[in-house]
Amino acid sequence: MREFELIAPCHFGLEAVLKREIQDLGYEVIRVEDGRVTFSGDADAVCRANIFLRTAERILIKVGSFHAETFEELFQNTRALEWERFLPENGKFWVAKAASVKSKLFSPSDIQSIMKKAIVERLKGVYRVSWFPEDGDSFPIRVFLMKDEVTAALDTTGESLHKRGYRKLTAKAPIAENLAAALILLTPWKGDRILVDPFCGSGTFPIEAAMVAARMAPGMNREFTAEAWNHVIEKKSWYRAMDEAFDLVDDGVETDIQGYDIDDHMVSIARENARLAGVDHLIHFQTRPVSQLSHPKKYGFIITNPPYGERLEEKKDLPALYRTLGQRFAALDSWSLYLITSYENAEQDIGRKADKNRKIYNGMMKTYFYRFQGPRPPRQDR
Repeated sequence: MREFELIAPCHFGLEAVLKREIQDLGYEVIRVEDGRVTFSGDADAVCRANIFLRTAERILIKVGSFHAETFEELFQNTRALEWERFLPENGKFWVAKAASVKSKLFSPSDIQSIMKKAIVERLKGVYRVSWFPEDGDSFPIRVFLMKDEVTAALDTTGESLHKRGYRKLTAKAPIAENLAAALILLTPWKGDRILVDPFCGSGTFPIEAAMVAARMAPGMNREFTAEAWNHVIEKKSWYRAMDEAFDLVDDGVETDIQGYDIDDHMVSIARENARLAGVDHLIHFQTRPVSQLSHPKKYGFIITNPPYGERLEEKKDLPALYRTLGQRFAALDSWSLYLITSYENAEQDIGRKADKNRKIYNGMMKTYFYRFQGPRPPRQDR
């Protein structure tokens, strides 16, 4: 089967989590760079990566890479790539996104336009036509420029992988599904342990945790652009990957996953999203303020995305909110707290220095993932 060099972009700061996921799927990681992991795999790997990876943004097939400091070099080197390996004569293709970092060529619109023209010129010669109808399947192209090194790739995914298909309704400042999954995977939490999110919003943390516990692949209930590329990936590769995903699901797993929010409407939204994800029976949602956070059992986990105070009028409420969270956490004997926030006084107001913190870019916003670790349970309780 044909081998590809595959590129999986992710949130900055979470490359190690994605690398581990790719290796757990059985694929060889070629390199890890800021915001992306490159690995090798065949057509089955494209399907399995799209369906199983919880922390990736999308899966790209690398077409080629080259050095370019001028638009003429960009044009000629783009035209030299073997686009006909992927693009049929009637394919609809376009450069969907161009990103440039520390490169002489930095205008995304110019890069997109010139590369499109170069690809057209290449295919004119290959297919011996002067005009392309572009009325066939879609082939979005993504381009990265880093220090004048250009990487061109085909996007097999389409809509970002964080869109699992279950979140029809959202909170005011929702956390992306793949980011929530990555943060859960950064903790020692396992599906048989207690997990509470006291600021659950539309339910993303509890839902992603329930999917992990039930071994539900995040891409089971959505479509991918490359499903139509039958000349590149046979249908049976998609069928095999989907059959594998369904066979792995453990729908009867016992969990103690809870989501609280002070807003009754948000709790209703979270319940509906959990139902759409097929995990509503694994999560208990409740309208409850953080001041009432409690649990009778020990060795639980709080994993949450509390308010950041991005609006000026909300900032004044943050010290009291984080102090309350800190007080309730302190009252939970032997628990661990993991939270992502951009609020700079989080540790001070919680009343404890984090055991670890990790800088993560949530979109363009710099945030920190604080880890306040409790003791490990006795072996017989694990």
